[in-house]
Amino acid sequence: MSTTTTRDVLSTARVPLSREYRGRFDAPVVTHFDPAIFTERYFRACMECTFCHDSCCQYGCDVDLANVERLIGQFGVALENFVDRPRDSWFYDDVRHDPDLPGGAYKRSTTVNGACVFRNPKGRGCGIHAWCLEQGLDYHDIKPIVCWLFPIGIEAGALVPPNEVLDKTLICVDQGETLYRSQRGELLNLFGPELVAELDEMENQTLSTCGRGWTEGKPQSL
Repeated sequence: MSTTTTRDVLSTARVPLSREYRGRFDAPVVTHFDPAIFTERYFRACMECTFCHDSCCQYGCDVDLANVERLIGQFGVALENFVDRPRDSWFYDDVRHDPDLPGGAYKRSTTVNGACVFRNPKGRGCGIHAWCLEQGLDYHDIKPIVCWLFPIGIEAGALVPPNEVLDKTLICVDQGETLYRSQRGELLNLFGPELVAELDEMENQTLSTCGRGWTEGKPQSL
């Protein structure tokens, strides 16, 4: 079964970037941003949180097909042992299409007992992330992109706050750093220093216009 993903997106503001920026997996490609990524906030220190109970992990996640194959094939045996779930139970069968993901298609991870099948059974947070750290691997190569970019999303080529930030259903919203300051390093990893340099300037202009100072000191160096 194959379907095209359609979502109701609350973010509507779009500011064009000077050019398109392509991710290191040849996708996603971004051309615009919503300035709200510079002003909306959330509690970044997830593992220090005492109140969310990994609520971000309750829905499962979208995983591009190439990464599905890596997880099941190259890393399947080790991850089976870590998450304590058989790999044939990790993903729903249907393939969905989304041009903002590498390859343009994905499968969604299943949920078990109200949480993503990859939730760490031995502690907090994502089991893929925890296993990568344990093995000395770069989690960016294995963990789904949507998870390590959250709470910045990509919709139709635009960097945006996700719906749960804008409708305030994210339990840790309005606390801590801005979305951009928190995820700046992840955007640097995915898109490179030129996008981050342009976004730093856009952040400065946005915060100056709305009369707010920097969230955490001055812009970091590249």
